[in-house]
Amino acid sequence: MQRVVILGRGGAGKSTLAAALGAATGLPVVELDQHFWGPGLEATPPDRWAVVQGALAAADRWIMDGDLGPYDVLDVRLRRADTVLLLDYSFPRCAWRALRRSRERADFWLWVWSWRRRHRPLLMNAIATHAKGARLRVFRNPRETARFVAHEVCGVPGSSPSAGAEEED
Repeated sequence: MQRVVILGRGGAGKSTLAAALGAATGLPVVELDQHFWGPGLEATPPDRWAVVQGALAAADRWIMDGDLGPYDVLDVRLRRADTVLLLDYSFPRCAWRALRRSRERADFWLWVWSWRRRHRPLLMNAIATHAKGARLRVFRNPRETARFVAHEVCGVPGSSPSAGAEEED
């Protein structure tokens, strides 16, 4: 696990997971939101975003967290990933976390609401197409994610590290 992509619905905790993984592994964390959004939440144009990601993904070791929904250009970082972690948490959980975090624009809420039905299938297709050699883990709730970090990343003994989490090929 040297190049990790973390994806998921807004409010799922991608940045929190990235920070925990970075602390546990020593891998540098790249928060994609910081590189993508300009002043006034202006989105980076797709062609420029692909170049920016290419430069970020050129490093040998990293954790990239961020799912920019309809604005994203996934293939650049997925091609370099050896691990993809997908936080597939429920809408109520993510909406509650997003509400507590900050005010969001209407397009954010539309994306969060339609993520599982509309955007998750697009993500899974992009992963299958561009990250063929990467290990994919899908987590349905924070408990599964915490178990993964504790057992598979930190090596804490206990119950099966993969209990509940899906590993997809």
